[in-house]
Amino acid sequence: MSFPKTHATTVLVVRRDGNVVMGSDGQVTMGQTVVKSTARKLRRLSDGKIIAGFAGSAADGLTLFEKLEVKLKDASGNLMRAAVELAKDWRTDRVLRRLEALLLVADREHIFVLSGTGDIIEPDADAAAVGSGGNFALAAARALLNETKLSAREIAERGLGIAAEICIYTNTNFTFEEL
Repeated sequence: MSFPKTHATTVLVVRRDGNVVMGSDGQVTMGQTVVKSTARKLRRLSDGKIIAGFAGSAADGLTLFEKLEVKLKDASGNLMRAAVELAKDWRTDRVLRRLEALLLVADREHIFVLSGTGDIIEPDADAAAVGSGGNFALAAARALLNETKLSAREIAERGLGIAAEICIYTNTNFTFEEL
């Protein structure tokens, strides 16, 4: 028996003027049906110094939050070291390798996109996104970063709003975490 694919998207992070804001929508779909509209896809880690969000399978995303929290403790809160260690484990561990999610993590200095193929991507710009609406939200955020003086929060709100207008897997029940 085949179960419909579950989607949990969109997550966007923006850094501007020393502020870091991560936002996400609340929609979870299974196949062509919205099964939850108020999901929480963001979490504060490492005593609130790091924010993380996931796109993909909800259970897998939550598992990755837990694994990253352990790596952060082992690395004394150093996000770069913890991200490298998680990516190594995720790529090589037989169980972790099957996880279907992407992580977006940030502290005041770094933004990373982490994947199960061992990717640790630090974007060139002060924004990154994951999920089915991620490219729409990212394009909007980058344009707003380049062409306006809006705050990180305002850019995140507008970027997610534009994604919600375009992507059928993204709704307007947004949550935000800020550093």
